[in-house]
Amino acid sequence: MNPKERRALWKVIGASSAGTLIEWYDFFIFGALATIISNQFFPKENETTAFLSTLAVFATGFIIRPLGAIVFGWVGDVVGRKVSFLLTLLLMGGSTFAIGLLPTYESWGVWATVLLVVLRLVQGLAIGGEYGGAAIYVAEHSPDGKRGFYTSFIQTTASIGLFASLGVIMVTRNVLGDAVFDDWGWRVPFLLSIVLVLLSYYIRIRMSESPLFAKAKSEGRLVKNPLKESFVRPENRRLVILSLFGAIMGQGVIWYTGQFYAMFFLQKVAGIDFTTTNHIIAFALLIGTPFYVFFGSLSDRIGRKPIILGGCLIAGLLYLPIYQGMMYFANPLNVPMLVVLVFTQIVLATMVYGPMAAFLVELFPTRIRYTSMSLPYHIGNGVFGGLVPFISSMLVAKTGNIYAGIAYPITIALLTALIGFLCLRETRQGSFAD
Repeated sequence: MNPKERRALWKVIGASSAGTLIEWYDFFIFGALATIISNQFFPKENETTAFLSTLAVFATGFIIRPLGAIVFGWVGDVVGRKVSFLLTLLLMGGSTFAIGLLPTYESWGVWATVLLVVLRLVQGLAIGGEYGGAAIYVAEHSPDGKRGFYTSFIQTTASIGLFASLGVIMVTRNVLGDAVFDDWGWRVPFLLSIVLVLLSYYIRIRMSESPLFAKAKSEGRLVKNPLKESFVRPENRRLVILSLFGAIMGQGVIWYTGQFYAMFFLQKVAGIDFTTTNHIIAFALLIGTPFYVFFGSLSDRIGRKPIILGGCLIAGLLYLPIYQGMMYFANPLNVPMLVVLVFTQIVLATMVYGPMAAFLVELFPTRIRYTSMSLPYHIGNGVFGGLVPFISSMLVAKTGNIYAGIAYPITIALLTALIGFLCLRETRQGSFAD
């Protein structure tokens, strides 16, 4: 790759990552403010019920993501990568801004809750189309042998988006004060997103189409029905199923355990206050995020499969002692050790997520890549992963055992490692299939 091509590639990565980061910021504000949203959109008589109801609404955004993957996967494979992720950006930005304007339960009763659910569903549809488009767009500009490295920058955007949401929340809370923030200041992080979305749209609208997609289109190799070819043809359907249960399912659970369930565990189980918890998570994210690039680059040398599945296996073995350690260092409070324990979980997330974009785009041919990789990705992350906070918190509430919640991620992580080791093939060596 000559210097001009390298500069062009970094522009592609920068434009794709900026938009994806903003979409993750929008998507994760809801989760970061779950404890406050529960008081704004549900009856306050039962705090536990209100919090679990908020997590259920949070989960709807994840459950709907596979539908977004189907809709925008079709757009991406038939119309173009660029069109698809311009649409998702506008949908995400508009719905996030609207959440910041919603009346509360106290003002509108159940209708406020209904509107919240609707907007959360729109967020889920949008993120269902965004990730696949950005990952594919970067991958289809990347050279063979460096695809893990270059696509890993897209992988950082989810954690950076969460970090950004926590940062905006903490700054807003410090400026307005706790009482004002809990009353109406929580709206500010939602409303601010519209500025970032419009800026990102301006950047993206000036981008050209992916060269591999443009070549396939000019040669007449696009398919009219990517859904049929992706999920009806036996050989491709098998790849979709194996990628879900042998890689993405575990990756989704590990990512959401280390960054969201850890947050809720510290707040609701360990009893650590909102601000301190956000500081712990934010600092762990800050020092852990570069490992996405490390493991993405490492996968170019030793393969995607051993890193992804090794992360699943290690997570399944370490979660119980990690969460026992979190309880031990919560009382008396030892912030540095809690940062270390959350950081460890984030490193595990970077192992399974850093090489994932390269693995998925290499698994499927260009003509159906967007549809084929997006659906299993968003089932694994949106359903298996996105339900971690709700399922784990519910298990704790139902059993009274503070460690019952991690039974779910442990089981999924170990099952993924087993299926992946037995059934998945390595994708690192080959060029893209047409």
